[in-house]
Amino acid sequence: MFNLKSAVVCIFMCLPGSAWAETYLLMAEEQGCFWCQKWDEEIAAIYPKTAEGRTAPLRRYDLHADTPEVEFDRRVSFTPTFILVRNGQEAGRIEGHPGPDFFWGLLQILFNEAEIPLDGTG
Repeated sequence: MFNLKSAVVCIFMCLPGSAWAETYLLMAEEQGCFWCQKWDEEIAAIYPKTAEGRTAPLRRYDLHADTPEVEFDRRVSFTPTFILVRNGQEAGRIEGHPGPDFFWGLLQILFNEAEIPLDGTG
């Protein structure tokens, strides 16, 4: 006899991890944002090469034009705002760009608090 529940579990187990346990870093930005530009200059090129970038790839959205499919803990009011998203829900956020020395430490805190292990490959 065919067991539907077992079939559904099997299908989800065969899907790539990102299809059902997606984690990414969402950056809220707006045109003319000085601090967004600073983040781009200081971190954007490095980010995808890091364990954080491999674990939570960057996605961007325009604060005034886009509506991402994320369940935010509260309204996004500042740019840049970096929201760690896991399975469509906010897992933590950094409001503003504190500079590269502080950004990486704050991002590490978000990963630790959300209990998201970093991808150590590469």
